[in-house]
Amino acid sequence: MIDFITLCDYSGTFAFAISGIRLASAKQFDWFGAYVIGLVTAVGGGTLRDLLLNATPFWMEQASYLTVSGVALLFVIIFKKFVIRLNNTFFIFDAIGLGLFAVVGIVKTLEFGFPMWVAIVMGTITGSFGGMLRDTLINEVPLIFRKDIYALACVFGGFIYYLCTFTGMSSSIIQFITAVSVFVIRVIAVKYHVSVPVLKGEES
Repeated sequence: MIDFITLCDYSGTFAFAISGIRLASAKQFDWFGAYVIGLVTAVGGGTLRDLLLNATPFWMEQASYLTVSGVALLFVIIFKKFVIRLNNTFFIFDAIGLGLFAVVGIVKTLEFGFPMWVAIVMGTITGSFGGMLRDTLINEVPLIFRKDIYALACVFGGFIYYLCTFTGMSSSIIQFITAVSVFVIRVIAVKYHVSVPVLKGEES
């Protein structure tokens, strides 16, 4: 039986890889290019997190993450009529990956002995940095730099994780609640157009 955090890790990898491949398909990338975009989306945030934690990037120790990204590519190829034509596919998988990876980043940072505030930062990096790399590579303005509530959803999720630690709930339940909270915050923000105020420069 795999534990919940491992399930989050692989599920988040699959979800984020699909979100990257979905955008790559819209840009008419070939299969290899789409795989690269999906892989970067899936491992980018975790790689930066591990480097900051002075750890070997996780995908360099387990090739399974590269395999999961490959499975995501096959999934999109086989079910392309459903995945590519469904307008909300990118958003749904991106939001799922955001929530799952935020939890993975928080838990791994705490396991390394860092305080909660560092874990919240690392959870945010794990959840959002891969998407930033994805958007940069396909020549889009990264979501994290737009007014959308994206990285902030991970921050809020981190605070929810912290508050839940005082309730006596099991770690798996706390992790589940945190992942769902990030997903729900992201969905509500998009559905009801909740956004961060835009910083406007002086008009010339």
